[in-house]
Amino acid sequence: MRRLALLVGAIVLVDTMFYAAITPLLPHLADELDLGKNGAGVLAGAYAAGTLIGSLPGGWLAARVGVKATILLGIALMSISGLAFAFGTSIVLLDAARFLQGVGGACSWGGGMAWLAGEAPRERRGEVIGGVLGAAIFGVQLGPVVGALATAIGREAAFSSTVVFGLVLAGAAWALPARPGSEALTPPTAALREPSMLAGMWLTALPAAAFGMIDVLAPLRLDALGATGLALGATFFAAAGVEAIVSPTSGRLADRLGARPVACVGLAIGALALAVVDLPGTAWLLAVVVVLVCGLLGVLWVPAGLLLTGGADRIGLDSAFAYAFFNLAWAGGFTIGAAGGGALAQATADAVPYLLLAATYAMSLVAGFWTPGRWRRPEPSLPFGSWRQR
Repeated sequence: MRRLALLVGAIVLVDTMFYAAITPLLPHLADELDLGKNGAGVLAGAYAAGTLIGSLPGGWLAARVGVKATILLGIALMSISGLAFAFGTSIVLLDAARFLQGVGGACSWGGGMAWLAGEAPRERRGEVIGGVLGAAIFGVQLGPVVGALATAIGREAAFSSTVVFGLVLAGAAWALPARPGSEALTPPTAALREPSMLAGMWLTALPAAAFGMIDVLAPLRLDALGATGLALGATFFAAAGVEAIVSPTSGRLADRLGARPVACVGLAIGALALAVVDLPGTAWLLAVVVVLVCGLLGVLWVPAGLLLTGGADRIGLDSAFAYAFFNLAWAGGFTIGAAGGGALAQATADAVPYLLLAATYAMSLVAGFWTPGRWRRPEPSLPFGSWRQR
């Protein structure tokens, strides 16, 4: 069990590390390729678009063929996409590389988290997966460092290293025994009739949209206020560090109290945080606010995962599909936040998409208080879902 947790943690760490490496590179690429906020949003959101397309096929593959094969496919796609991003010179190729990386992430995350859920002790699944989420967040923390390094030594050297990481991870995954796939599967469309799964998907999409907006608008705003590439990397490094503390704590609280109370706290915090994120007028103050906001937005990941896997258990859906729907909701939310938020900000002002999403958080909080039947507490024996703040 320990070896498996370390393997899955390493897989999600590497995936999120190269996903988040785009953050300090975005202003440079926007200038080099003449991208506006809209084009920058598409580049940042291409990973999520790939995850959106790959989520359900990845879940089907993990459930039918097996978790190990799905992980190996995801690692291979990550390595190929890393090479393409390393040597790409056009925005079309860079967008395509990020998209392919997202498809690979859907496979490796779906397979890895389903594998771990099947092996984790029932009474500690929230805590165990919360620890893996911590590894993923640490990857997000390292990503801006990799991006800052790429600005110094070039994208070719920094992103070609995905092949080395991929070979090591594939070898480790190959050496572990895994459960085979299943022939008898509950149709994944049954999830759309389960209230807990719908609530879990919504609570996944909201913070994903928030992170999508921040990943696009905050680096451009910081750059406009005079922040250097190193300062950008340090800001998002610190932001992920705060979230790495918040997520395991959220997992332990959700194990004890249930998903609904933790989700309500997360919605209240998110509404307040998004309402103020665009107020600072200096680079250093904006950096502090971004660190705090990004850290606090992660409260919702754990209750969302618990609701999804609890609902999947009730309808007899394979756990791989629970993670597939988590990825699907994350990808949809992030794509809307990155591409839609960037386009709306370009047409109006940065404050407009932030305030619209803050209002959505507030309305969701009200709905959560008045529809408790949709947020039933999962039984302690249920597995817990996965995350990607990619």
